[in-house]
Amino acid sequence: MAKFISTFLIAFLCATLGVAPLSAIAKTGASKTQAEAIKPIRILIVPGHDDEVWGAQYKNMKEASMTLALGTQIFNLLKKDKRFEVYITRNSNGYTKDFADYFTNHMDEIKSFKQIAKTQMAGQLAAGLFVQKKNTPHASVKEIVADRLYGLNKWANENNIDAMIHIHFDDYPRPHAWTIGDYKGFAIYMPESQFPNAANSALLAGNIFAQLEKKYITSTYPEEKGGLIPDQKLIALGANDTLLPSTRSVLVEYGYIYQKIFRNSNTRHQAYKTMADLTTKGITNYFFPKN
Repeated sequence: MAKFISTFLIAFLCATLGVAPLSAIAKTGASKTQAEAIKPIRILIVPGHDDEVWGAQYKNMKEASMTLALGTQIFNLLKKDKRFEVYITRNSNGYTKDFADYFTNHMDEIKSFKQIAKTQMAGQLAAGLFVQKKNTPHASVKEIVADRLYGLNKWANENNIDAMIHIHFDDYPRPHAWTIGDYKGFAIYMPESQFPNAANSALLAGNIFAQLEKKYITSTYPEEKGGLIPDQKLIALGANDTLLPSTRSVLVEYGYIYQKIFRNSNTRHQAYKTMADLTTKGITNYFFPKN
């Protein structure tokens, strides 16, 4: 049943985004990815948040530490496959030198990139060339966080990144950091259909979704119903048209931070391993579909 539901959802995405049916995509996708495979597929792993702005928190667990642990495992698994060239934004010491230097040395350019993109999107909206749609509510981010996210998009465009995988753990407003919330389950966010990278990103999201669904339930939060969520506002996905059409980008919320599997160190680390395995398989299946 899970396999049928996943196939149905991916086919629904194809119809919604105006791309070929799933059976056709399997054929044309194989040809396209084989052509891309002449050179390694370039993947950027983005463990969400950092030590300054750590995101969600449950008791002493911070989202930034959890995303780094999971992101590092995905990074290490993909690195074993010579068909991929893999980058990661953070390690145990903070931002890697490449990204720390990029944020330091190019911040003026990043801010200009952000402002130009916002101005151009405002023009598209005013001209009726882009239609705003309802989005799942998101917490507002600090300016430095927004700048770094726009910086990652700029870096990805300049470095011909084929896919960005943003790693997060979900949350919603709770009275205290030690309170257990009502919702659970994973969700994958992808660019809304008007963005140039939407179709390919949706298919990548669908492949990762099909793997995670084998083990985990989709989010019970009503705004994340179905588990595959198009979005216009998330910078990570290319908000304001800041990612190239060739740059797939997905943001995976692997579960709510207070869920039972994350509260115990042993079950948490086993979850990281399983989630990393399934995510890696989904990425690999997308880029190298089996005939």
